[in-house]
Amino acid sequence: MARSDVKLIGAWASPFVMRARIALNIKSVGYEFLEETLGSKSQLLLESNPVHKKIPVMIHDGKAICESLVIVEYIDEVWSSGPTILPSDPYDRALARFWAAYLDEKWFPTMRSIATAKEEEAPKALIEQVGEGVMMLEDAFSRCSKGKGFFGGDQIGYLDIAFGSFLGRLRAIEKMNGVKLIDETKTPSLLKWATSFSSHPAVKDVLPETEKLVELAKVLAKFRAASSNS
Repeated sequence: MARSDVKLIGAWASPFVMRARIALNIKSVGYEFLEETLGSKSQLLLESNPVHKKIPVMIHDGKAICESLVIVEYIDEVWSSGPTILPSDPYDRALARFWAAYLDEKWFPTMRSIATAKEEEAPKALIEQVGEGVMMLEDAFSRCSKGKGFFGGDQIGYLDIAFGSFLGRLRAIEKMNGVKLIDETKTPSLLKWATSFSSHPAVKDVLPETEKLVELAKVLAKFRAASSNS
């Protein structure tokens, strides 16, 4: 990997941090990973991202860049000699950004709510909503991939990173709730894509194992229960 003064503040389980890691790997950029401790925020994080105070933060040549998709675009522009991440066509680029915004603003918040749902029927309804979103992404894949293996065509692109970073969480939810949200019957294209994405050299070493995410979810659930009872 290319030598560069790059540091990434994050946590192994964060899908948003994963986006930056995958983008750096695609561009073959070496970086120092600064792992945050669960439940606390380092002084470096607070100083580097005083507005949102959250990960990921990439520090390049002493300058902080915040927000996962902003970081991905920055990486694509700065290390322009490597494989391109954003589509070159303006319409394709707009379409990728649209779906990435949908993921972050609507789809993922719904998925995240499954773990904190209080009513007995609430998780089931939320899982159904997540499944409906996956179905829409199956259709989006057909439009964006143009018959090729990734949303970005022949190689991993912007929307692959935006959606693929959630695959670990999605698989953990499937395992914990006994459901299948990506399968051969309803989402055959996404099933094939997910396999290719997960095994890609830029992804396989940073995508968390499903079992580890399940264990983390159990720990967080106990923590939330203890907090609510205190």
